[in-house]
Amino acid sequence: MNLEVLYEDNHIIAINKPVNMLVQPDTTSDASLEEEVKRYIKEKYNKPGDVFLGVPHRLDRPVSGVVVLARTSKALTRLNEMFKTKQIRKLYWAIVKNQPQPESALLQHFIVRNTKTNKSSAYIKSMPDSKEAQLDYRTIARSNNYSLLEVNLHTGRHHQIRCQLSAIGSPIKGDLKYGFPRSNNGGGISLHARIVEFIHPVTKLPMRIEAPVPQSDALWVAMEQLAVNN
Repeated sequence: MNLEVLYEDNHIIAINKPVNMLVQPDTTSDASLEEEVKRYIKEKYNKPGDVFLGVPHRLDRPVSGVVVLARTSKALTRLNEMFKTKQIRKLYWAIVKNQPQPESALLQHFIVRNTKTNKSSAYIKSMPDSKEAQLDYRTIARSNNYSLLEVNLHTGRHHQIRCQLSAIGSPIKGDLKYGFPRSNNGGGISLHARIVEFIHPVTKLPMRIEAPVPQSDALWVAMEQLAVNN
């Protein structure tokens, strides 16, 4: 496959993950981003033996967008700590049919994960085994039928954006698991990791990595254009 490399140096590499690709291998034999990036590095730099690649964060399989990977153990250790201590800012774009009210807000829920169904539920009050979840969103574009939300993730809970937007009556387009009535072509959902901002773990320079939306999806392309022109 042709990887869409957004940024690359000796220590990190950032990829625009396509919809429906695993970040790491699982029990299926499906291709994973980790394996594809290792192959890319091995071929590009003619590296002998195994290629080191660290995975400090992930995206759900049906989600597209920026994934930052570590090419050295030093970068991996520091990125792991930065994600853990919330030194990395992640902005997502989500297409929803039901415009949330108000047009921008801070959402606070308590999320309970069901490992058997691989689904999370959001509650207003603390529940047994729940974890607090926070995000803020703002509406940045509208078409006749859909709204585009920019979501700033404050915590990193299981299916957090999908679960919280569903809880306020605005499930993400194509997300059958969280209440959208129809699937998208190709089976993904209209959630995209748009921007990752952080201080480079080795050079200490400020980084801002932005991923174009899936170009094969006409609605995504149209919504991106609306957002950019607003």
